[in-house]
Amino acid sequence: MANVISDETIDYVGILAKLELSDAEKEDAKKDLGRMLDYIDQLNELDTSNVEPMSHVFPVDNVFREDVVTNGDNSEAVLKNAPERKDDTYVVPMTVE
Repeated sequence: MANVISDETIDYVGILAKLELSDAEKEDAKKDLGRMLDYIDQLNELDTSNVEPMSHVFPVDNVFREDVVTNGDNSEAVLKNAPERKDDTYVVPMTVE
């Protein structure tokens, strides 16, 4: 394990995460963080020069359809249900004075 995490770093991470860790938990966290950083170092050794960068694991295509009106203008049919109407609108009781 090349990456050694200091007690100050664990205390600082605990403050940032708003965690109260016991001494045993701090030791476990130091080991875990060290292993994580070792793994990241191992990944950094890989040759990725021929790998194309991607923004998503799966291919993402535009799945939106064209915005086409299919039902036309039904305003007259809708206004037939109005208890009272004025021109092409519903008339409702005033709620705010």
